[in-house]
Amino acid sequence: MMMSAKVFIISLIFFVLVDLQSVIVNGDELFTAQVELEGLLTSQENVVEAVERYLAKERSRLEGVERMLLPLVERGKKVPFEVVSNPLSAFLLVKGLTVDLDDLLSLSANKLNTEELASTIKELKNMTRFPTSEDLNGAAVAIHRLQDTYLLDTADMAKGEVLGRCCTWKLSVDDLFELGRQSYNAGDHDHTILWMTEALAQAEENRHNMSLRGDFGVKQVEILEYLAFSTYQKGEMQKAISLTKQLLTLEPDHPRAKGNIGHYERIMDERKGEDGRLTDQTLTIKERRVDEVGWEKAKYEALCRGETLPNYSRRFRCRLLRKGRPYLLIAPVKQELVHAKPDIFIYHNVISDREIEVIERLAQPRLKRATVHNHNTGELVTAQYRISKSAWLQADEHPVVDAVNKRITDVTGLAMETAEELQVVNYGLGGHYEPHYDFARRDEKDAFKSLGTGNRIATFLFYMSDVEAGGATVFPSLNLALWPTKGSAAFWYNLYEDGVGDLSTRHAGCPVLLGSKWVSNKWIHERGQEFTRPCKLKPSEQSPNAD
Repeated sequence: MMMSAKVFIISLIFFVLVDLQSVIVNGDELFTAQVELEGLLTSQENVVEAVERYLAKERSRLEGVERMLLPLVERGKKVPFEVVSNPLSAFLLVKGLTVDLDDLLSLSANKLNTEELASTIKELKNMTRFPTSEDLNGAAVAIHRLQDTYLLDTADMAKGEVLGRCCTWKLSVDDLFELGRQSYNAGDHDHTILWMTEALAQAEENRHNMSLRGDFGVKQVEILEYLAFSTYQKGEMQKAISLTKQLLTLEPDHPRAKGNIGHYERIMDERKGEDGRLTDQTLTIKERRVDEVGWEKAKYEALCRGETLPNYSRRFRCRLLRKGRPYLLIAPVKQELVHAKPDIFIYHNVISDREIEVIERLAQPRLKRATVHNHNTGELVTAQYRISKSAWLQADEHPVVDAVNKRITDVTGLAMETAEELQVVNYGLGGHYEPHYDFARRDEKDAFKSLGTGNRIATFLFYMSDVEAGGATVFPSLNLALWPTKGSAAFWYNLYEDGVGDLSTRHAGCPVLLGSKWVSNKWIHERGQEFTRPCKLKPSEQSPNAD
């Protein structure tokens, strides 16, 4: 602003001097008569008025820039962990550094004259990490996953509330619109309707500030177009027509709206029954989520919400584990049997805060997107049903890793020589792992062929952080949920004693709703356990569906 003002004033002085030189040349010097100098007061007033008009315009422009930048500035004042541990503020963080920043730079180039800011941001992008459009899409999908799994109310989320916890920041019309747009691009019309409906309600509430499109707001016409088309896709023709007519009141010459109404009306005519009335399927959304996801996922999500209680066995008990290894005589371990047949244990206070700190510090620089085995090829690939990053730690790279591996042997009696390296996992925004088996099934013959150590006989899972909400480990067929407690660990056998896979151990990692989830796990293989857990000569007592 100051540089532009200086240029303006210097230009004025230059032209005044040129005119003054012309006057002197003509022998009509102003300074030679008092009355002539008095005339300069009018010229000065004119210059002052011009400068004030310019400064007022600059102030107005900067107020516009400030309105755009203020949310980013205010969000930047929040405690970093509080931002990333809340899904809504984490989404806004990603959105602010992608589409919002792009909009700012676009306006800068066109009308805001903030070339210096644009240049600085460009340099920052080259120096530090910035989110991509893929990150924005992933963040939006995570919000929708959390919304479905935990049955979160869209209106509450729009206010910045998660499970009654208020508030990060209230979502603006632009924020709500972006969530709806991301859903639409993914072909998810249910979530498009939810978020665009909230965007429309807020836009109408703020109509006096919106117009068809202000510099800093999403126009209602866009919202209505997305909302009407998604409503049509879900079979609600009458509502789609009503929304499209509302759009036409705002933009009578809209290029597609009139044609859309005609299309919707033709479909309504085709779906009318013999009595001339519309069938019910055209009036409501036909498919609901519980029907789409199937029994297992519906049960998995219910367990994630804590809606069903585990059916504890009569053998349920807690005890101090003292026998078996010398280590246990010195430091007995608290063992809790939370399910029998299959036996699933929780070991309490089995890893210290210092050990957790070391393991996280070693793993963090190596974290990469977690992968799963492709059933057909046996190759490791990324998948949407597993959202996290992981790293692998070898026992010989730090005494703490070695000590943790030995402790697993002390607690379980199983050998670690053929086990996989310690896998350390940090779950991201809405991070989860949908129902899966840890062992390879009969049709996955090549899953662990390269290791040469047989199948995964058992899983030992350390919980390295408390999770404020969500993040449970659940076993849908067992009606069992294990809630993360820092310092504890879960253990279970994946295979029966005859080496056949136990299908009841199918489990999942629930989406992290609030907080951060760190775990580390040891997948223990068959080879080397022949004397610790001998294979039975006869088939084990197992379910008829055992793999």
